[in-house]
Amino acid sequence: MQHRISAGVLALRDQKILLVRHFRPGIHDFWAGPGGGVEGSEELHQAAEREAFEETGLRVRAHSLVAVDHLVDDSGRMLKFWFLSDYVSGEIDVTANPAEGESISEAGWFSRDALPTGHVFPDILRQGFWDYLESGFPPLTNLPVRQPIF
Repeated sequence: MQHRISAGVLALRDQKILLVRHFRPGIHDFWAGPGGGVEGSEELHQAAEREAFEETGLRVRAHSLVAVDHLVDDSGRMLKFWFLSDYVSGEIDVTANPAEGESISEAGWFSRDALPTGHVFPDILRQGFWDYLESGFPPLTNLPVRQPIF
C-alpha cells in the first residue's frame, strides 16, 4: 500500500475561508482548502503555506494544526494535516500552479453561511469548524521534522 503525507490550510480572511475548486468533468467536483504533498524534509506547516501559494497565488501563515484526515482508498493511504492559517498578502490567481495535471478551476473566500454547494473538504468545515473557531480547537502537539534513531 502506498502512503502519502500532505498538508493543507484552512486560511481565514475577514471571517471567510479560502477554498479551491477541483473540477474534472465526469470524474470529480469538490471544494477544499489549498494543500498537497509534503516534499522531502519540508516541515508540514511550510508545505501547507507553499501549496496555498502554488494553488492560489496567496501568501498565508499557518499557525495551528487543527485536524488530521486519514484517507484510504485503492491507491493507498493519505494523511492530510490541516493548519489554521491567516491571510498575509496577494490576490487569487489559480493559473500559475506548477503541478502537472492539477484540476483547480477556481478559488474564493467563503463565509460560514455561503459555503459552495456540493462536497466541501475537509468535512469539518460543515460540521463544527466555525464553532471550534469561536470556542477554541482541541489542542494538538506538532513535533518538528527529524530523522528517526531506529
